[in-house]
Amino acid sequence: MATKYIFIVGGVISSVGKGTATASMGALLKSRGFRVTSIKIDPYLNVDAGTIRPTEHGEVFVTDDGLETDQDLGIYERFLHQDVPSANYMTTGSVYQTVIRKERNLEYDGEDVQIIPHIPEEIIRRIRKAADLSRADFVFIEIGGTVGDYENLVFLEAARMMHLAAPKDVLFVLVSYLPIPAMVGEMKTKPTQQAARALNQAGIHADIIIARAEEPLDGKRKEKLSLFCNVSPDQIISAPDAKSVYEVPVNFEKDGITDVILRLSGLKSKKKDITSWEGLVRTIQTVETPVKIGIVGKYFQTGDFTLADSYISVIEAVKHAAWAHNLKPDITWLNAEAYEQDKKKLRELERYDGIIVPGGFGPRGVEGKILAIRYAREHDIPYFGLCYGMQLATVEFARHVAGMADAHTTEVNPQTSHPVITPMAEQEHLMEEKHYGGSMRLGAYQCALTPDTVSFEAYKTRMMGKTNIISERHRHRYEFNNLYRKQLEDKGLVVAGINSERNLVEIIELKGHPFFVGTQFHPEFKSRPIDPHPLYMAFIAAAKKRGAGGRKT
Repeated sequence: MATKYIFIVGGVISSVGKGTATASMGALLKSRGFRVTSIKIDPYLNVDAGTIRPTEHGEVFVTDDGLETDQDLGIYERFLHQDVPSANYMTTGSVYQTVIRKERNLEYDGEDVQIIPHIPEEIIRRIRKAADLSRADFVFIEIGGTVGDYENLVFLEAARMMHLAAPKDVLFVLVSYLPIPAMVGEMKTKPTQQAARALNQAGIHADIIIARAEEPLDGKRKEKLSLFCNVSPDQIISAPDAKSVYEVPVNFEKDGITDVILRLSGLKSKKKDITSWEGLVRTIQTVETPVKIGIVGKYFQTGDFTLADSYISVIEAVKHAAWAHNLKPDITWLNAEAYEQDKKKLRELERYDGIIVPGGFGPRGVEGKILAIRYAREHDIPYFGLCYGMQLATVEFARHVAGMADAHTTEVNPQTSHPVITPMAEQEHLMEEKHYGGSMRLGAYQCALTPDTVSFEAYKTRMMGKTNIISERHRHRYEFNNLYRKQLEDKGLVVAGINSERNLVEIIELKGHPFFVGTQFHPEFKSRPIDPHPLYMAFIAAAKKRGAGGRKT
């Protein structure tokens, strides 16, 4: 069969759930026996997502092959249960960068290089490359922003050109919001009608409308959208708010979206099996025993609002493991700076079954995080440190167990007399040259686990063959300073994982603690709802044990 391309565009407002809709449709088609992949297009001039603040754009997700991408690639991986390569991500900046490079290399044979057609042609080339690499039957392409934005016009033009060339192989899905104004009390279709018309102005007609709203779409609203948007009623899919994003594929299937896509594509279903999704949803809806996890961070406050997307992979990994243990995840944001201002507030950590310090950069809130880590260590609260959380756990141990009072990471204190965390050798030059974009240690690297450690036991079922080797994704510039390794090990720090190629400490632990593990890598990037990450499973197991009798209510 010819590859089918499905473009997903947004209407009315941003953050309407295009990523979840895209991933859900992909998961449903995969459940029918088709090969599926998903592409994300971001219409900003950044070359990748790595230089954008998490509170501005959400989490930076890292692929196995080392690209810093939008968080939607993480959503795709979790729903499709497969790795998504860097070829499946593009930005306006990366597209223009390639076109300009090709022009400088005389690859256009002296032509005038123009926005149309050369930019859309480069976009199409990238889409087809991703399709070829994945050998997919269906390629979903999510275009960021909303219809009518100036920024995504060239991407819509590329989609129009692809449809013109192969109309039977290209479909368009409009994910649009239907508000219910409180003072009116009625679901309004007009904004979606306007979005459909804006799409028409770009030469594109929506084949399917996914109607996002607080409530399910009723028959009258479907009739209205069908009439004014020129879409058959069965091609308008109700997408009400759900308590969990993992309910969305099940809801879509109930409204017949998979059959609609296959009919419009001229294909028949190979099979039908969403039992794993239905089982997951049943668990999510029925678990009652809570597991209370506190996340000590700083990338969640944006004005008067909390942006959970800054740590979305961490949150989802906690949920996956909690559900697998038949527990209800109860996650609380804990502000590290509050502990710096008032150490008495640390006592609130007693209320939690487990504490996480996630990845991050810079000095803000660092001392508060170190205080929280010390409290968790001294009070036997399960602790999980991720990247920066591992580095700061090393600093805390060096200060308060190994007697190095001013131990620190040189990222925060370059003058410390005990630099237990220092830049990687190749990073020093890059930072001196102010070469920051895409220059960290990125992507998947191997780690050799130390036998008889918590981490080794957790990973037993995932190791490659019969070896002790695992592979995890990284995003960092600083590393454990091996000059201090023996001193810290002599005081009880356990090095539970090493990257053999550069003798880099990847995992630290403490013996005799219910769970105290820090990883230089980001295990959350590889957690899946149907297959939780082993370290998160071990962390939640320890938290469950504390919740059963060791926590203050």
